[in-house]
Amino acid sequence: QVQLVESGGGSVQAGGSLRLACTASEYTYMSGCLAWFRQISAHGRQGVAAIDTDNSTRYAEFVSGRFTISKDNAKRTVYLQLDSLKPEDSAMYYCAAGSPVCGVWVWGNPDEFDYWGQGTQVTVSS
Repeated sequence: QVQLVESGGGSVQAGGSLRLACTASEYTYMSGCLAWFRQISAHGRQGVAAIDTDNSTRYAEFVSGRFTISKDNAKRTVYLQLDSLKPEDSAMYYCAAGSPVCGVWVWGNPDEFDYWGQGTQVTVSS
């Protein structure tokens, strides 16, 4: 079974940066849509960014150019660079895989993804 392992979370002050990484146990799962979601407290998971097989990307509106998703197939790793962080970005961040494509209407729906990491906490203080 595929495993996704996130790393890179932590605590930073507002305006700071973090780089999240998610490494897949099998190369197979680097194909298709790879995405980052976040979850704040009891709320549902919210799509943050996604990257497709052809490296096309999608971002949630609240990202406003502050985050960048990328991937390195050789390392079986997808990254999320978080810049200009705000306190409201504080959340558990999860990577997800298993959706065939990052369709514009579905990439932000967690039900479209079959595999999830355990999450990495991002805390931004004001």
